Amino acid sequence: MADVARLAGVSSQTVSRVANGQTGVVESTREQVLAAMRELGYRPNSAARSLRYGRFNTIGVILFGLSSTGNSRTVEAIATHAAAEGYAITLIPVDVPTQDNVLGAFTRMGELAVDGVILIIEVHLLDATAVSLPPGVHVVVVDSDAGDRYPVVDTDQADGTRQAVRHLIDLGHRTVHHVAGPAASFAAERRAGAWRATLEEAGLPVPEIERGDWSADSGHRAGLRLAADPSCTAIFAANDQMALGVLRALHESGRRVPADVSVVGFDDIADSSAYLPPLTTVHQDFAEVGRRCVRLLLDQIHDGPAAPGTDLVPTTLTIRQSTDRVRGPATPDA
Repeated sequence: MADVARLAGVSSQTVSRVANGQTGVVESTREQVLAAMRELGYRPNSAARSLRYGRFNTIGVILFGLSSTGNSRTVEAIATHAAAEGYAITLIPVDVPTQDNVLGAFTRMGELAVDGVILIIEVHLLDATAVSLPPGVHVVVVDSDAGDRYPVVDTDQADGTRQAVRHLIDLGHRTVHHVAGPAASFAAERRAGAWRATLEEAGLPVPEIERGDWSADSGHRAGLRLAADPSCTAIFAANDQMALGVLRALHESGRRVPADVSVVGFDDIADSSAYLPPLTTVHQDFAEVGRRCVRLLLDQIHDGPAAPGTDLVPTTLTIRQSTDRVRGPATPDA
């Protein structure tokens, strides 16, 4: 900095103001300082600046599983909105979601110097009373039933499911079969619970759940079992990948979609409109989830801890060609 000041013919304090983007520097002087920086190859020391001002302009993201559509798109949205606010992200995936691993991830985040942490959870880890996050850490949680203890941002899983199941009921289907996600997943259980409640409210029978693991392969296996049931005319899959597997199984079994069986997914991934037929699905606004996470965390960083609670992002049903009215009563095998 002293070398830059000598070359530019200004004080070190002026160089510091220019390096930190502060106001109060005449534009011609600023250009003079910037030219000296370029000539000398000077770059401000962000680590020293962070120690001085107590801010690192970095958000930590801890998550379980980057391969799922919801997690990967949420992380992408967080990174985009963080960058727009002048923040970078540091990502730490946790393979096995245990309390020790979560606390270990927070310890690593502390060593990497972050201003706050977004915790993306698809399991019931934070539902256990034994789990506590380190004190003094600004935290926002995604996709978890932890709103009584931490600020949570989530899509409205239950309402999206109600829209999907209600759509199928309104088309005249006598019940709706469900291909659920893993039992350990909060999102899967929230969707399964809303599916069951919607059928019960309509006075319709509740079939046995088919359990998948979010993959198209698991949806295919469940779809083969459902295709063998001639009374099955409507299927709600807990995500679009499993719905893709269901569509394939129905095609292989000679069950036409939607003439024989209507299928609805959840997520509205980019490829769902290219399925054959194009998939009716529940749209999740992952970009809005990411934006709210970043905004809520930055509010804590700047203004202090936020009160616990859950901020729900609305979901909408996108109707395409995979659903239709019942073409006639289902006929059991002779």
